[in-house]
Amino acid sequence: MDEKPNQLLGEVREPLPMRLGDTRKDDSEYIRNDICSIFVFVESLGGIRHVSTRTHCTAIDWGDEIRYLVDVSYPDRNKIILVMDNPNTHAISSWYKAFSALEARRITKRLEIHYTSKHESWLDIAETELNVMTRQCLSRRIKDVDLLRRELAAWENDRNAHTVCIQWQFTAENVRTKLVSLCPEFCSIGTG
Repeated sequence: MDEKPNQLLGEVREPLPMRLGDTRKDDSEYIRNDICSIFVFVESLGGIRHVSTRTHCTAIDWGDEIRYLVDVSYPDRNKIILVMDNPNTHAISSWYKAFSALEARRITKRLEIHYTSKHESWLDIAETELNVMTRQCLSRRIKDVDLLRRELAAWENDRNAHTVCIQWQFTAENVRTKLVSLCPEFCSIGTG
C-alpha cells in the first residue's frame, strides 16, 4: 500500500488539437485547482490493484482505505500481509481515530503489517505501481477530482483485466550491494 499527493491542474487556454504529423499544443500557463491524495493497494503476484482518490490524506481517510482492504477486497482472508512506508498516518492508532475501539481491534487482528525503512521505499512494490500509474495515467493536466477518479478507474480496470504482475528484480545479492553502506556487518555475512 502506498499513497501520493496529486495536484489538479486546469487549462487557461484550450490546447490546440493534434494535426497530421504534429502533436497537440498545450499552453505553458495553467490553473492550480486543488490537491488530492491517491491511494493504491497492489497484490503483486496476483496482478490486482485497487486505486482510490480522496480529497485529503488524514488518519481517518487512511483508516477507511484499510477497512475497504479488509472488508471488501479480502473479506474471506483471516490474515492479510500489508507492506507500506511509515508516515504518521500509517499507524494502528489511526484506526482508533477513525473507528470505535472494537472496530479498530477487529481490523488490526486481520493484518500482519511490515513497514519499509525510512529511506527504503523502493522495497514497497506499491510505490513501483504508483510510478507506473504516474507515467501511464497522470502525465498530463487533470482539472478536477471527478475526472481523475474516472481516469484512474479506467487505468485500474485495464491493468487488472490484463493481470499485469510486477516482476520484482531484486535478489538477496542485489539488496546486500545496495544496502552495504547502511548495514556493513549484516550485508557482509555470507558474501565470502
